[in-house]
Amino acid sequence: MIAHDNKLLMQRIFDGLARGDARPFLDALDETTVWTLTGTNAWSGAYVGKTAIRRDLLTPLFAQFADQYLNVADAIIAEGDTVVVECRGKVTTKAGRRYDNHYCWVCRVAGDKIVSLTEYMDTELVAKALAAPERVTG
Repeated sequence: MIAHDNKLLMQRIFDGLARGDARPFLDALDETTVWTLTGTNAWSGAYVGKTAIRRDLLTPLFAQFADQYLNVADAIIAEGDTVVVECRGKVTTKAGRRYDNHYCWVCRVAGDKIVSLTEYMDTELVAKALAAPERVTG
């Protein structure tokens, strides 16, 4: 049942993201979630805690978007507390660049909260389409 419930959670999250509604995703983040962006570009690294994720990752990222960001799940696979989502985002940046990235999210779920998320993506597209984030301390 755990895998089934975790898969349903991610399906609800991506039903929202596909419509541009991030609330189900944000509500599912635990206060201690660790979101790791793989690679070696300016966005790569670990964002620790819901506050840091919003402040250091999501706010500067979404500030670069000219229109509504959509993210559609192509596949969701769950086993135990792990859910893997193959998905694709779609948005135009304020600089006029397309940022249509493909992702693989490997999530660990506890209860009804995402406690860790490792994101694999086209890091070259990130470097070409997005400006580096301003790092905030404190």
